[in-house]
Amino acid sequence: MTPDDWLVAAKTDADRRGLPELKPLLDALNDATRALRAASWNRHAAGPPSAVDAADRATRSDDPP
Repeated sequence: MTPDDWLVAAKTDADRRGLPELKPLLDALNDATRALRAASWNRHAAGPPSAVDAADRATRSDDPP
C-alpha cells in the first residue's frame, strides 16, 4: 500500500464513520510522513551506505557513525 492509497482509504473510513473532521489531520499526517521520508538523514535507514552517503557523512557531524 502506498502512502497515497493509505490516505484515500483513511479518508474514506473517516467519512464512513461520520468523522469528516479527521480529514485535515490525516492530510497533515500524510504531509509530515512525506517530509520525514524525504529527509536527507533518512537515506541511512534505507539500506547500506553509498558513495553519496560517505561524502555527505564527511561534511556533516550530526549523523551517527
